[in-house]
Amino acid sequence: MVPTMSLRTENHGPQTDFGFRRVAEDEKASLVRGVFDSVAPKYDLMNDLMSLGVHRLWKRAMMDWLAPKPGMALLDVGGGTGDIAFRFLKRGGGKVRVVDINEEMLEQGRNRAIDRGILDGIEWVRGDAEELPAGDSSVDAYTTAFCIRNVTHIDRALIEARRVLKPGGRFLCLEFSKVTLPALAKLYDAYSFSALPALGQVIASDREAYRYLAESIRKFPDQDHFAGMISDAGLEQVRVHNLSGGIAAIHSAWRV
Repeated sequence: MVPTMSLRTENHGPQTDFGFRRVAEDEKASLVRGVFDSVAPKYDLMNDLMSLGVHRLWKRAMMDWLAPKPGMALLDVGGGTGDIAFRFLKRGGGKVRVVDINEEMLEQGRNRAIDRGILDGIEWVRGDAEELPAGDSSVDAYTTAFCIRNVTHIDRALIEARRVLKPGGRFLCLEFSKVTLPALAKLYDAYSFSALPALGQVIASDREAYRYLAESIRKFPDQDHFAGMISDAGLEQVRVHNLSGGIAAIHSAWRV
């Protein structure tokens, strides 16, 4: 279960959002790890149930935009279960390094790779999006899907993305975003805060983890704000592609 009862109530030092709660900045990473350690074994099944399989179409759209090519080196951040990495390789990409802060998620990815007979072309590395285990200007593409909203300092993660990209390298982020259709927004809110935690309880035995995930979506910057953050990090030619009425969005940028 998510260690929600361990949240400190003191107001000393810098604080940040953990869902709708305020917590000390130095606590958030361990709390997020607790969430994903808890849900890792059922993470992919829950993605299918939560989105009725639509997350697969969103990831396909991201791969379409990336257009993997032989020899392209990818760094996929927060992709522990391998969903993006497997798609990248299947579409003809080169080597991929998967970086995730959660060892349990990486273990799921390694096991899935073995089950698929994928023994080469993927490196699984435990690491932090704010301090990536990768050299300067070392990769052709950086992807992250449904991860960056969980990072304590999103601005630092974006600066790291620029650091590791080669000049001419591509940044792509798939993340839940702000729904652009008012009628859909009401239905989505009802689903997120009622059905989603209930599904989490039934499938993953963890209602609170999925309540946090719903809350974290609402706290994430909207499309325009996040695009501005990407530009502030030094990435250029920022573009946004809304998916399913803004339930999710892909942000694209380049290191020039």
